[in-house]
Amino acid sequence: MKKIGYLFIFLWIGLGVYAGNYKSFKVSVYTRAYEVAKMKDMHWLDSTWTAISAQVKVDRIYLETHRDLLIVPDKTIEQAKKYFQDRGIEVAGGITYTINESNNFQTFCYTNPKNREKVKEIAEYTAKHFDQFILDDFFFTNCKCDLCIKAKGDMSWTEYRTKLMTEAGQDLVINAAKKVNPEVKIIIKYPNWYDHFQGLGFDLVHGPKIFDGIWTGTETRDPSSTQHLQQYLGYNIFRYFDNLRPGFNFGGWVDGGGVQMGMDRYAEQLWITLFAKAPEIVLFDYRQLLNTKIRESYRTPWQGEGTSFDWDTMIKPVKQKDGSTVVSTTIARAAGVTFDAVDQFLGKLGKPVGIKSYKPYYSLGEDFLPNYLGMIGLPMDMHPEFPMDQKVVLLTEQAKYDPDIISKIEGQLKRGGDVVITSGLLKAIPEKIADIAELRCSDLKVIVNDFGRDGKSAKEILIPQVAYLTNDAWEVVSAGNNPLKDGVIGYPMMLRAKYSIGNLYVMTIPDSFGDLYELPALVLDEFRRILSRDLGIRIEGPSKVSLYVYDNGTFIVESFRDNPVTIQVVTNEQVNFIRDIINDSIIRFHADIKDESPSSRGEVKPTRSFEVTIMPHSYRVFKKSWSD
Repeated sequence: MKKIGYLFIFLWIGLGVYAGNYKSFKVSVYTRAYEVAKMKDMHWLDSTWTAISAQVKVDRIYLETHRDLLIVPDKTIEQAKKYFQDRGIEVAGGITYTINESNNFQTFCYTNPKNREKVKEIAEYTAKHFDQFILDDFFFTNCKCDLCIKAKGDMSWTEYRTKLMTEAGQDLVINAAKKVNPEVKIIIKYPNWYDHFQGLGFDLVHGPKIFDGIWTGTETRDPSSTQHLQQYLGYNIFRYFDNLRPGFNFGGWVDGGGVQMGMDRYAEQLWITLFAKAPEIVLFDYRQLLNTKIRESYRTPWQGEGTSFDWDTMIKPVKQKDGSTVVSTTIARAAGVTFDAVDQFLGKLGKPVGIKSYKPYYSLGEDFLPNYLGMIGLPMDMHPEFPMDQKVVLLTEQAKYDPDIISKIEGQLKRGGDVVITSGLLKAIPEKIADIAELRCSDLKVIVNDFGRDGKSAKEILIPQVAYLTNDAWEVVSAGNNPLKDGVIGYPMMLRAKYSIGNLYVMTIPDSFGDLYELPALVLDEFRRILSRDLGIRIEGPSKVSLYVYDNGTFIVESFRDNPVTIQVVTNEQVNFIRDIINDSIIRFHADIKDESPSSRGEVKPTRSFEVTIMPHSYRVFKKSWSD
């Protein structure tokens, strides 16, 4: 029965049976226990829902039963359920396992017997009211009380907490809830800080398998805030979680954080989630959709230039089914405008593909680096297992957690594939890498701003010094100062060492990952050329332009820049033109190129280049065409 249940969920969501107001995805609203409790007042419930639903079409609502020790009464829950069901809205439950969210996200102590019993009671209570509920992203533990310290013993915090929370998820939540309601489906929502999960008990080895499904936190808010969440993370994390258990990643989750940077920032988070092909998207939360008002200060300077998110369209009165109009007042309308636009083309896109990188379970090192790489035009596709079927595999420092990593690298090179490792991985396991090439990444640093024939950076960049044996490895891209040309010394930014019938590359990562954005376009172009062999398409141009590739010849280019930018789209095929799916315009190739760079492996392949201009903080959607 369990397998049949899983199959049902997969078919229900993955094959489009799940679609409601939109053709290619569903829209949901998550409601905190604080707002659910207010729904005992029918006037408040009706007036607030009328305001939200007039601005964005909603298919499902999640009603939370518990947060911060507030448990919503049975009568209020059932009254709210009936209200929404009567209006054709699907209803599910939610739980946030916090004791006091405002106190540094104080979680339950899953070592404490009384806390454990409370966790169980909340799961049972929620299963009594709902056939499906989701755990908001606080199902972890940051408790270090004396009970936890004693129970941990000689284990590391990661070992203790992952073991503890996996057991708690199974026994206190899943088993407890299904005992009350055998048909209940329990979804765990994982937040956006995936590299650090294991330290607080999120177990990506077992969690996605013991729960009935997962949701992905794709909120990125302000990139300069404490979590350093680059915009591209919203796409990358959804694809990564989808690779943990294909077919069971049921949706993305966005909140209103970062709206102070401009309403475009909120819209970007929504459409990036959908670019990753999330079948459902949750808007967190009811309160924000109601109270985060549209302010003139949220209008960005580049509005009026034909951007993907259009402020003037958003503030127009919304026409209702009965012919009346409603004035746009909150970010709910920004969401509605965004969804209407994306729904016009999302169904034409295939399955996302990208540059496969290997992140072993529980691994750390060069934290969140792939999100920065996505921001320089490298389409990322992170996997928890080493990819065996690729021309190129990317390895960051996190690959050091695999004790067999060198044999896997050797296997890839002997198959004729390439491996690109970062300077962080080289520094972490130099003795192992020496079996392939005697390379070193020392503690010495150098400040660079000149890249020779590949141009100069606008600022000085601090990089680690990568050393190699002359004529055993060759610099593909060099960096220096003083300047590089006619200067004293240069250092590799991209290094190549042959092994068997493959190439091992070392990609030098600046000490500050954000300095990747400062690299000259020609340096980034070489990175893209080397890493994109499996894709048949790449971009050329400056940083902060991302590429999303799909397996049916479609692709998206998105700019995170504040001014219009012109880039080149380069294909490794005889593509005659690319068609803009949104406006049906055609761009014909303007140049045939022969790829004779040092990274071309001696394979001189004809390529074609297409010039594309993108407005600030906007995207364009294309399909390749091989015929006239």
